[in-house]
Amino acid sequence: MIFDTDIFIWVERGHKKAADLLEKSSVRKISIQTFMELLQGARNKVEQKNIRDFIKQCNISVLPFTENIGHRAAIYIEEYAMSTGMRAGDAIIAATAMENDLELITSNKKHYAAIVNLKTHFFKP
Repeated sequence: MIFDTDIFIWVERGHKKAADLLEKSSVRKISIQTFMELLQGARNKVEQKNIRDFIKQCNISVLPFTENIGHRAAIYIEEYAMSTGMRAGDAIIAATAMENDLELITSNKKHYAAIVNLKTHFFKP
């Protein structure tokens, strides 16, 4: 499974259901986009270190940005940005899931539901 950034935000806020979802997953992966979004949300270097430590302790693999992911993400922007409000970050995360044949776990149904053949698990907080 590949986790969207919003799942980690729910975990950080102390949402037990989100934490359980992460804990029970045997395959834990994130896009480099999610990793960067988490680091960007940190208020200082200590919080950035805590994020890196959390990713490592939870045995979460960070998947790299590839040419194929970039190409697919650009197609998603062309196809879905105007109708769903999809932004580049969401397109990159969806493309990473598709290119790695992984199910995407997210609570952001609006941006991902329209993508044909994207395997999703929509989390309800």
